Amino acid sequence: MRKTKKRLRTDLRKDWDLYLMLLIPLFFLILFKYVPMAGLVMAFQDYDIFAGFLSSEFVGMKNFQRLFATPEFFHVLCNTLLISLYKILFFFPLPILMALMLNEVGRPLYKRSVQTIIYLPHFLSWVVISGLLFDLLSSGGTFNRIIGFFGGTRINFLMKPELFRSIVVLSAIWKEVGYSSIVFLAAISGIDPTLYEAAVVDGASKWKQAVYVTLPGIAPMIVVMLLLRVGTIMDANSEQIMAIYNPAVYQTGDVLGTYIYRTGLSNMEYSFASAAGLFNSVVSFFLVAVCNWLSRRFSGRSLW
Repeated sequence: MRKTKKRLRTDLRKDWDLYLMLLIPLFFLILFKYVPMAGLVMAFQDYDIFAGFLSSEFVGMKNFQRLFATPEFFHVLCNTLLISLYKILFFFPLPILMALMLNEVGRPLYKRSVQTIIYLPHFLSWVVISGLLFDLLSSGGTFNRIIGFFGGTRINFLMKPELFRSIVVLSAIWKEVGYSSIVFLAAISGIDPTLYEAAVVDGASKWKQAVYVTLPGIAPMIVVMLLLRVGTIMDANSEQIMAIYNPAVYQTGDVLGTYIYRTGLSNMEYSFASAAGLFNSVVSFFLVAVCNWLSRRFSGRSLW
């Protein structure tokens, strides 16, 4: 214990400027991530915005009972799980595939050009992308003008509930698949080159090198990223959906995040929305904990 304290004091004296810089992000982390957790008490109150936390009536589990008795909540929960599962199924493998393909590009100039093009959509906000989608998919948009030119019937894609989930998944793929490949490219760069040399000596083709050298080499990173993806399964990227959805597609597009926003802010049911948000967070934590345990149990790799 004394050695630890002495080492800590030595490190503080030696790198005091670095520790001082660390205080800034630590302050923002506490301010925006931990202080708002005091608002969780609203989930157990009949919150009155004028009375505040201290004077609002405590109602226990009443808000949760109402939440689980609301058919609309379970419909929204199903939408959330479906969209998140679609993203895991169709989106998650693509950055890995993209990283494998970029790793095989030999010409540096061409490789950098491709990377720049596929990374750019990530830096566009969902508000900007929603505008692009409206221009492309609305009744007077580009796609419908092409359909009309060939004599087809125009379709307002964004007003079709049966198409909305596909639009959400495809737009997420277009925006994030390139940028998400960066972490896998970094993992590939850390693989020992002698493994590839040995594979070449053994007569392994590029495909077999990818299967037997590259994929096992980045398997720990794949596990970590999958665990992080599971942690967001109850979110389904509400920011994206809120930017492009409308009442016509609530049937298939309304997710927990948008539902909490509508009930909490639009209808001013703060306690009910807090209960829904707390349920969302608890389930997300439980999913990550279970998947992390399963990963550590069967593969020896985990987040903690």
